[in-house]
Amino acid sequence: MSKQSIFGRMSQLIRANVNAMLDRAEDPEKMLDQMVRDFTNNIAEAEEAAAQTVGNLRMMEDDYKEDMEAARSWGQKALAASRKADEFRDSGDGENSTKFDNLAKVAIQRQMDAESSAKATEPTIQSQREIVEKLKTGLDQMKQKRQQLVSKRDELVARSKAAHAQAQVHDAVKSIDVMDPTTEVGRFEEKIRREEARVRGQAEIQASSLDSQFEALEDLGEQTEIDARLAALKSGGESRSRGAIESGQGTGEDSMDEDFAQLQAELDQQR
Repeated sequence: MSKQSIFGRMSQLIRANVNAMLDRAEDPEKMLDQMVRDFTNNIAEAEEAAAQTVGNLRMMEDDYKEDMEAARSWGQKALAASRKADEFRDSGDGENSTKFDNLAKVAIQRQMDAESSAKATEPTIQSQREIVEKLKTGLDQMKQKRQQLVSKRDELVARSKAAHAQAQVHDAVKSIDVMDPTTEVGRFEEKIRREEARVRGQAEIQASSLDSQFEALEDLGEQTEIDARLAALKSGGESRSRGAIESGQGTGEDSMDEDFAQLQAELDQQR
């Protein structure tokens, strides 16, 4: 019992492995194409057999027609010989009358043989006609089945290709996960983010530099205006001093010292 169980399991394992190998090796499109070819070959063989059967039937029908034609011909000959015998009998020629009666009998015998042959052929012809009709019906059904197989083959092949394409798409999507930062896409995205941050930093630095340059320009303009006003003040002061001297008016030194002291104090506060 143990040996039988081991051999049974080994046999089942071998069959399972062979079936698995066959399943992996099977290509649906090729297998369906082979089925169509096999069915087409079967139809060709059936057509050849049907053609042979139809040919035999036509030969039997021709033989039947020949027998019937021979029976009709021998009947006409028997009638003609009988009439000729009657003519000789009416004329009193008994010898020729008997001769043509014998010929009529021979013709009638040939007629009967032909009719018997034709009658014996009738059942066979009828049977062959039924067989031919069945063969034609079977061929029509086989051709319809082949057309259905071809249509089904096209449908299954299209579905197989669509399933294969979907599997490829799923594998491709699964191999590239855009949400995973470890993928190439995540690495490129991080690189682009750093580049964008660098550009924003440069923009801020340039904006700060421009502000400082504008402030420097404003300070320079203010200093220039101060220098210009100082020059104008000096120029205007000299004129006023001369006018004051000429008019006999003067400015007290004590008052000037107080103004200078107040100005120095304001400057010290601003610093």
